[in-house]
Amino acid sequence: MKQDPGHLANMRDDRVNKQDEEKESAVSAAAGTEPAAGPERDDDTVPETEAERGDSDAAEQAASADGSASAEEPEEHEKEDDGILDRFFRLFHSEPKDKSQLADVIHEARESEIIDENTHDMIEGVFEISELRVRDIMIPRSQIIVVHDDDTEENILSIIASSRHSRYPVVGEDIDEIRGLLIAKDLLIYRNTHPKTFNIRDFMRPATVIPESVRVDRLLRKFQKERYHLAVVVDEFGSVSGLVTIEDVLEQIVGDIADEGEKKGTDNIKAVNSSSYLISGVTPIEDFNEKFGTEFSNDDAETIAGLIIKTCGHLPVKGETIVLAGKFKFRVVNADKRRVKQLELRLGGTEIFSVN
Repeated sequence: MKQDPGHLANMRDDRVNKQDEEKESAVSAAAGTEPAAGPERDDDTVPETEAERGDSDAAEQAASADGSASAEEPEEHEKEDDGILDRFFRLFHSEPKDKSQLADVIHEARESEIIDENTHDMIEGVFEISELRVRDIMIPRSQIIVVHDDDTEENILSIIASSRHSRYPVVGEDIDEIRGLLIAKDLLIYRNTHPKTFNIRDFMRPATVIPESVRVDRLLRKFQKERYHLAVVVDEFGSVSGLVTIEDVLEQIVGDIADEGEKKGTDNIKAVNSSSYLISGVTPIEDFNEKFGTEFSNDDAETIAGLIIKTCGHLPVKGETIVLAGKFKFRVVNADKRRVKQLELRLGGTEIFSVN
């Protein structure tokens, strides 16, 4: 019987495959490994049911929500704490274009309590001195205390003892003849070195004279650069109109500066003559009433400056006149954008404000 060639070929292939499998098993046994099989499975792992998968997903979502809430809460608290600072810095995000915008920023900082009132007032004072002229803050001519170049030593010492100033213009026959400047400590040094002679020209210093139109901020730089503390102020005709000190400039920024040893409330009312007085704006109304026998109320204002402002309905400017009770005629001698500093009082029945 003749065999089919195709059938013989298949039988041969099966035998070859079987031999190959036997060889692979022998090699694996020698190497100590198992023949390759399907993917291993942990027999302890139990497949999750649909319900278990649902519970797991819900738990993950809840944990995620809790995490988001805890992350958001500090952020909201931080925003609440930093809100004022954020607003302040946002104001500076775009640079102010002029002084007005910068003033608005400072005002906003004060309203938001980022800076206190004293700091706000000092910053405002710095702005104001760039707009003020010397004539706005100078001590007027009528209040200048001078010494004459022919005064005796005893007379000069008496002036120093009564006025308690440290610097005095030295003049000739009248106040418009400025000769120099006397500094009290120079007199003391001179007395020790010249006990038997006295000539004020030997130790007086040159006087600095400036026009009344000079800006206050430039004057402050001049004081700092040239290291002097007092300047005589003249008008356009060369006549003395007042004097200004470095203290007058600094008070525009930091407020009133009391002299050493000066008691609060002293020298608030100074008599120029029998019918004219110079009155500090901070004079209590009670002191004014006691001095002049008046009965002005201090319910709405505590100081004479406050009473003047209440009467005017606005902050008066330098040179403005106000009449109280029909006979008390006030002229504003010194004021800035924040307060009335000094007033001149003329009692009724006399020519108003003829002093100066």
